[in-house]
Amino acid sequence: MKWMIALSLFSLTVTAAIAGTPPSPPTVEVDRATRLEVIDTLIAKLNANYVFPDKAKQAEVVLRQHQREGKYDGITDGKQLARQLSDDIDGVVHDKHMLVDASARPVPPDDAMPPPPQTRAEWEKQVPPAVLERVLASNLGVEKVDHLSPNIGYLQLSSFAPAFLVSDKFAASMNALADTDGLIIDLRNNGGGGGESVALLISYFFDERTRLNDSWERATGIATQYWTQDKLDGKRYGGKKPLLILAGPDTKSAAESFAYQLQALKRATVIGERTWGGANASRPYRLSEHFAAFIPSRRSISPITHTNWEGVGVIPDVAAKVDDALVAAKDLMQRQLGGGAPPVATGR
Repeated sequence: MKWMIALSLFSLTVTAAIAGTPPSPPTVEVDRATRLEVIDTLIAKLNANYVFPDKAKQAEVVLRQHQREGKYDGITDGKQLARQLSDDIDGVVHDKHMLVDASARPVPPDDAMPPPPQTRAEWEKQVPPAVLERVLASNLGVEKVDHLSPNIGYLQLSSFAPAFLVSDKFAASMNALADTDGLIIDLRNNGGGGGESVALLISYFFDERTRLNDSWERATGIATQYWTQDKLDGKRYGGKKPLLILAGPDTKSAAESFAYQLQALKRATVIGERTWGGANASRPYRLSEHFAAFIPSRRSISPITHTNWEGVGVIPDVAAKVDDALVAAKDLMQRQLGGGAPPVATGR
């Protein structure tokens, strides 16, 4: 189910919540009563939780209009209804993390899902043994740690796993790269993950405590500040060595946050193509027995730009075709280390 894997951290909790439920038919059939329940609940959950209340109201107007016009009346397949509702909402809010989906398995009630785990011990109690074994045996998104030359390091990440799982791998990676004079971080195929692990890795690239990003939550009206960490398990790379980030259309969510924050702080140069453009964090809400919606309820706010990358993506400092970005980065890094180019990004 797409809604089970849309968020790296929450998906682990959702997996545990529905583990053990009996098999269900592969398709979800929809009747008039189900359509009414799904649409009514979706509108209510949008109005109660979407990060921009005015946009939620606009989405309600559109959905009700389509409902009156009979646009949904002939839809009997759950996946088709979910796609249509997602498309109609997207036409109003244009939010990358908004999603309606149909699940062959029963969707647990909102209050049946435990809160996202904050420690590895909590996580291990929540996930099924098969999931636990599979995740712990994986590379947790740290795909490659290498030296492109004796003085140029290379770190390839495909995701930002929860900090309590990936902190050891980050530490080992930074220890292995500590002797380099410049570092290239490849996020071209990074689907995102958790904000805590983003802040953890960024901490390796600053010498002093630095405010990184804020996350504003609609439910509380409170903005949580993210700062670099004072104590790290691995060797601190420091704030002076050149840092280049490779990015493109498949750089998404938390990976965009990583690139955006370092770019805004003028700590890194971003090379490649414009990124995906999703900045508002979402969580799942039950709409009916076999329908759920991911609704963004939090948004990122940079203390420097006072905005984020939602809908526009992270715009590279150095434009390059995504497949050519590594070659361009190696050339720029060699010039920087040789004194032929500025050592750090100028920012945007």
